[in-house]
Amino acid sequence: MLSFLNIVIVGLLLGGIYGLVSMGLNLIFGVIRIVNFSQGELVMLGMYGAYLSWFFLGLDPYLSSIIVVPLLFLLGVVLQRFILQPLQNEPFMQIFATFGLLMFFQNLVLAITGGTGYSVRSAASSAVITMGEINVSLPRLIVLIAVIVVALGLNWFVTHTMPGKAVRAVTQDRRSARLMGINVELAFMLTFGAGAALAGLAGVMLAPIYTLSPQIGGNFILAAFAVVVLGGLGSVWGAFFGGFIIGLVEAFAGYYFDPALKHAIWFLIFIIVLIVRPGGLFGIAGAEEMGLREQD
Repeated sequence: MLSFLNIVIVGLLLGGIYGLVSMGLNLIFGVIRIVNFSQGELVMLGMYGAYLSWFFLGLDPYLSSIIVVPLLFLLGVVLQRFILQPLQNEPFMQIFATFGLLMFFQNLVLAITGGTGYSVRSAASSAVITMGEINVSLPRLIVLIAVIVVALGLNWFVTHTMPGKAVRAVTQDRRSARLMGINVELAFMLTFGAGAALAGLAGVMLAPIYTLSPQIGGNFILAAFAVVVLGGLGSVWGAFFGGFIIGLVEAFAGYYFDPALKHAIWFLIFIIVLIVRPGGLFGIAGAEEMGLREQD
């Protein structure tokens, strides 16, 4: 029983990581209909931003979010305005452009760092919360709390604010949104900026947990794609619950089967969901083609 409970806790903590990384990716896809292959690299930039803030300014990695998140938002706005917006009538070219950004950012950081691994230390980095015979890593618990706060915040924003409702309108029908006076291009820029900011936040939260490297974004992006497809394309709660599902599957597969097969198992689930319900568990069937997403 104790082993089972430990596996569940490990899976939930891992799911929090996957869910946080997936939020920005799902937001961008839900509104702009772009599969952003560079999302993992934006997470990587957030991690290096936390490292630089810690190394040069002496900021705790978690506090560096006040610098990193706004900078990643501005970077996202610039990328959308000057790279993706000129290609808005060429959706496949936009996808290729995001893959080009992936290679650019990865090789830029590789050239600057020479591939040297870096670590970020925080007062919470090695802290462990003990509950009886169960140990919980404090940095991973912080990530779990962060993904809950982000999910609730995003849901409130798109449901109860005028900008959020404008984003929902653009998501559902761009042409009608234009006729209602909504600036669709501005909505795209702000959405991509928000997705990049969420990637930066994920990077800040993950920096005390992982060793930084230029290729670390690849560790998250494949899982993020699986979470997005499983949970529902463009669904905030889909990314939230999908992250926990993938985390639990990986934890149980690693314990009861071969740890080397854990990725293969959740990719098998990924393929099955694509075949049986392309819109995802929390999405609307056909949303991947129509640009719709589930709303409360």
